[in-house]
Amino acid sequence: MRTLTILPVPGKDTERMGNALYYFPLIGALIGGLVTMVVWFLGSVLTWSLGAGIAGVLMSAWVTRGLHLDGLSDTVDGFYGAATRERRLEIMKDHHVGAFGVVAIVLALLMKMAALFQLAFYGHWAWIPVPFILARMIQVLLAVTLPYARNEGGTAEAFVKQANASHFIVAGICALILCAVLVQLGALALFAVTFLIGYLLARWMKHTFGGVTGDLLGFSNEMVECTLLFAIAAAMPYLENGFALTHWPR
Repeated sequence: MRTLTILPVPGKDTERMGNALYYFPLIGALIGGLVTMVVWFLGSVLTWSLGAGIAGVLMSAWVTRGLHLDGLSDTVDGFYGAATRERRLEIMKDHHVGAFGVVAIVLALLMKMAALFQLAFYGHWAWIPVPFILARMIQVLLAVTLPYARNEGGTAEAFVKQANASHFIVAGICALILCAVLVQLGALALFAVTFLIGYLLARWMKHTFGGVTGDLLGFSNEMVECTLLFAIAAAMPYLENGFALTHWPR
């Protein structure tokens, strides 16, 4: 909770940070639930779909303190700002945000806002938390399957080096159950799409950066969230016309 959100939690940190990976999908469900509540209130109670889309994006950015958006901007700056692996990692560690990173953040926020607007308009609230759950699951997958890219270490080093197969098995099962409860059989299709995205991201990160970092985990989270939210929103008109695997009333 302390790593992925801004929400205060009592108690002390664990000695093995990698064990937090078990709970990543649960935190994704919490974040998605908060976003859904805001979108539902403005979209259903106040009947303001555009406001619902904007408020949903604001809630997502606030509750995560922009953690994954920062990873998105750093990754895009590094990738487009240099040709060598070492220089890319060096740029990503710089706290300054470049033009490429700004554009990436703006595009990501616009995609999410448009998708949440569409979901608010059609009243399909159950689908909203799913991308947030699966995005955190992919972070676990990448932490388990890829080495840590920086020789000098970094903030996500403990998560990656302590990650093992059991973390992904538990997180994957948890994510599947949560998504199945929300969208029933639709969870299987979204799982397949998410694993394809995760596979492509893993290959690209290994080839381009030599592994994964905290910034790359944040980048992967934004890629999965944006892609799934946008795809689900684009499918809403067809789901409305009788092809829905599940439909929650407005």
